[in-house]
Parts: sequence; structure tokens; C-alpha cells
Amino acid sequence: MPASLLELIEAGPSAWDYTRRVLAEVSRAGNPTHLRASSRRVVGFKRKKVRFLAPIHPVSLRDAYAFEQHVKKASENRGRPVPEDWYRFPAFYYTNPNTVIGHDAPLPWPRYTKALDYELEIAAVIGRRGIDWGADNAANSIFGFTIFNDWSARDIQRAELKTGLGPAKSKDFGSSLGPCIITLDELADRATGRPGVFDLAMTARVNGEEKSRGNFKDIYWSFGEIIARISDETPLSPGEVIGSGTVGTGCLLELTKGEGPWLKPGDVVELEIERIGVLRNTVTDV
Repeated sequence: MPASLLELIEAGPSAWDYTRRVLAEVSRAGNPTHLRASSRRVVGFKRKKVRFLAPIHPVSLRDAYAFEQHVKKASENRGRPVPEDWYRFPAFYYTNPNTVIGHDAPLPWPRYTKALDYELEIAAVIGRRGIDWGADNAANSIFGFTIFNDWSARDIQRAELKTGLGPAKSKDFGSSLGPCIITLDELADRATGRPGVFDLAMTARVNGEEKSRGNFKDIYWSFGEIIARISDETPLSPGEVIGSGTVGTGCLLELTKGEGPWLKPGDVVELEIERIGVLRNTVTDV
């Protein structure tokens, strides 16, 4: 068996099918009705005793900017219209794959910011190698989806964008992925007909209070279109992760017109997407 999820993804569809069969057999073995009374035992661990790591260490981590509602509000807060080119092609940037954390891991407060924000996103995990894909083939390259919190230092981001480059230091201190990756076969009944887009509710809570609510299906640029653009003259490999960009209402920048209040140490941020689960992190001042 592969030693990591990345190795499993790289092994390809035949390995995925084999793993599904193994897991199905383990599940049946863990069902007390499947075993004789003398050999009954539960296969697994109690969730409270398990520490979740990020489901994958990305080969690379890109983030798109694909929800129109968020783009309009963010542009309004910056005192400008939506750039015309945003409607011409799906935009994206590279962020840091080496500062990824998982579910329930602490998010250390970056000492250089006074405007820490969460961002509610969904991310696609690439499952096969390829280049120059069209939108349909690009969507078929997706191994599965996970929840993505693209933490942002908004004061640093504002300064960086004025230079004509960025974002960079405003983003590279931390990203959260998790709690798991859900494969496309588990989402077939939620397909929208657009390549790589599904009908999944998305919500965010801070200290138990709902702050954000949206839906994956409202994305303007489909994941098929996003990945197709990324693959233009650029080879993609299994294990690369691509974020959607923030869903409408999915950050404090939108909700407070860019003025805060922002996150503070001790705040618990929970992002939830249907079928995937809840990604929870606590901001710490360590």
C-alpha cells in the first residue's frame, strides 16, 4: 500500500480502485454483525483521539480568484471597478505549499499584521499528469476536493498590491487544508453540468457565530476553466492543489468593508463545506 496520500494519487486509478476495495472490506470487518461473537472488534479509532494532519502536502499551491460576488465586493472596497481582464480569463497566483496546516492545528498569528482574515474556499487536488487541457479534460484531472482557508494579512496585502506585485507576505505564513479530500464519485449527484463544479453549501463561523454563507455552484469560472488556463503550456502533476478563491461573503474583508474588526488570538474559525466536513483552526499568539 502507498505510504502517503500523495503516493496513492500518483499511483493512478487502478490503485485508487484497489484501495476502495480494501477500505470496503475493512469497514465490513469492523461491523460487529459481520463477525462471529468470539472475534468481534471495531476497526478504527475514536475521533477525539486522532490528530488530523493536512490531507496532502501539496506539490504546489495556487489560488484562483473565481467568485464574482467576492471580486465585486473586494474591488468596491478598494475604490475601483472589477478589472475588465477578470472577465477575460481566470486569474490565479502562487502561494506557499510549505506552511500548510490541517484540521484543528493552531494558526500562529503573524507578528507583522494587525488585520488577520480568513477566506472560505474549496480546493481541487490534481490526480493525473497533463498539459494543454481543455475545460472538460481539465475537470477530469481532478482527484478530489478539500476545504481551503487562505489566511490573509489584509494590511500587508493592501501595501503589496500597490507595488504592482503580490500578494506575497500577506499570504505565505499559513494555509489550512482539510479535514479530508472527497473524491469525485462521492459528488456525482451534486454535479451542475459545468466542468468541475458542484452544488455544495459553504459556510464559515467565528467562535460559533455564522459569518459567511455561499455555494460552490455560484463560481463564475469553473474549475475546468481554471485548470485549463493553468495547464496552457504548463505541465501539471498529481498532488498539485488549486484553490477556488473566496466564495461571496467568505471573508471579513467583504463583511466589514475592509475596516475590521479582524481576527484576534483565541478566535476559533470553522469552515464547512457539504460532503467534505468542517475545517477548524484556532488563532494563537505563539
